[in-house]
Amino acid sequence: MPLARSLLLHLTRLALYGGLGVLLTLLVVFVRYLEGRPDLELWHLADLDEEFTTDSPVTTFMEYLELEERLFAQLDDKVYARTGPPGSDQINRYKRGSLADPARWPRNWNRSYVMEAGEPRARVLLLHGLSDAPYSLRAMAQRLHAAGATVLGLRIPGHGTAPSALVEVRWQDMAAAVRLAVRHLSSDDDLPLYIVGYSNGAALAVDYTLASLEQEDHPSVAGLVLLSPEIGVTRAAALAVWQARLGHLLGLEKLAWNDILLEYEPFKYGSFAVNAGDVSYRITREIGRKLDKLSASGRLQAMPPILAFTSVIDATVVAPALVANLYNRLPANDHALVLFDINRQAGIEHVLRWQPDAMIDALRKAPGTTYSFSLVTNENEHSPAVVARHWQPGKADISEEPLGLEWPDDVYSLSHVALPFPPDDPVYGAHPKAAGPGIHLGDIALRGERGALLISDSAMLRLRWNPFYSYMEERSLRFLGLGEGSGQGARTGRDDL
Repeated sequence: MPLARSLLLHLTRLALYGGLGVLLTLLVVFVRYLEGRPDLELWHLADLDEEFTTDSPVTTFMEYLELEERLFAQLDDKVYARTGPPGSDQINRYKRGSLADPARWPRNWNRSYVMEAGEPRARVLLLHGLSDAPYSLRAMAQRLHAAGATVLGLRIPGHGTAPSALVEVRWQDMAAAVRLAVRHLSSDDDLPLYIVGYSNGAALAVDYTLASLEQEDHPSVAGLVLLSPEIGVTRAAALAVWQARLGHLLGLEKLAWNDILLEYEPFKYGSFAVNAGDVSYRITREIGRKLDKLSASGRLQAMPPILAFTSVIDATVVAPALVANLYNRLPANDHALVLFDINRQAGIEHVLRWQPDAMIDALRKAPGTTYSFSLVTNENEHSPAVVARHWQPGKADISEEPLGLEWPDDVYSLSHVALPFPPDDPVYGAHPKAAGPGIHLGDIALRGERGALLISDSAMLRLRWNPFYSYMEERSLRFLGLGEGSGQGARTGRDDL
């Protein structure tokens, strides 16, 4: 027995040391791979300490704008002044005069903006997505303003400047900026206040609204419109922060980055910091915590109406989590969910990595739902024309609404990033009304040898505009009580860059 026990102990130690050796080898290979990526540039390393945080001595939105002015002056000094002219680097955002230079546009849509209405019918806060900028909701802002709303497009901390800003930002900084913007829009004239949020901005919108149910000093919200909402993210996001911590421990700055890419978009970062994924994970966890607390206390009954739009295929967020983590927990209050189906005429189902039918069927057949559900889909499998099929809670019948819209010939689904951009968007649209002042990315789909281009194949093939944007926009305006008599003026406003 002592001999057997000793042998077992020896074998256990061998297995343990062997396992540790394998893990160490894998770790070294992983680190070497990450360190073999492109070198970090000025815009990955710039320390922009004029950014707003919860520790900033800022108590009003006007002070936030003053700080933002200093932040962009610092960006000019620490990045643009040191990069030189574009030369052959004509699509680098951080080269003054390049095709992607934000200064080409009459307005720098990386910055916060306010569009005041003369006699406002409502006030609306717009919150963009992660690594994004206020540009992403520009079209919606102009339409809302033309319909009679005073609109505030907030540049969320960490955004609109350089990718380095996402290395340290926290979700609490973002939430604090949202509170400043809401207080700025709030007034004593009883006008409704709404929030429109895209992706991470949608998560911030939900988080603020839940906080307003907990705390009486938070101005209340009359309703939410959410585009590609970030309510659930993959479990891998919870582990992302350890990569950055390992990099900090080893002094390897590249480990703070998931992607180190060419910065060719004027109003969106190409490179993505590991910390940004951690921010997504933490804010969705915070939303879950608040939902649990409010459900237990009964205060979730006061949740204002929500209208959400999402694609059944979304590579950025977990689309079913929107239903499981939010909608299925909401008490009845005119909530509505709109799904954009795949193009059934394209016959793409047999090569899709995942099938959306299970989620759609579950929504159609779910008992006891408290929200309406709409599916934007082909009128039949042989037609590119789309309809909106509507299911109402507690009713078995289906209503169908022709939309007068069609799937483009070469599009099989929407994408996470497509929803907020109309077909005529000057940067991301396929059919701009006129040439914009800079780079146009909406219809790039070049054919040639793989790996030859600075922009990845997958980035070029990802849909960047929404062929059904007009339906989404009109339905949003009706939901916000701004739908009547607002059409012509808004479309004119879109031409103002």
